[in-house]
Amino acid sequence: MTTPAPFDESTEALTPREAMTALRIGRDTLYDLIRSGELRSFTIGRARRIPAAEIPAFIRRRMEENH
Repeated sequence: MTTPAPFDESTEALTPREAMTALRIGRDTLYDLIRSGELRSFTIGRARRIPAAEIPAFIRRRMEENH
């Protein structure tokens, strides 16, 4: 039996609810960011996922825009 590889920020994928919690934003705002391309995501079947590494990258981009 093989041991699953540990998740890290570079490989982990968040659910929309987890991304909303991480960013402290609502559902509509999250999906607006996804639709506009500001927050990258992908689907697996009908399930939407956001790469965990995208959260700090998004925050950095927003911080740079505001300075």
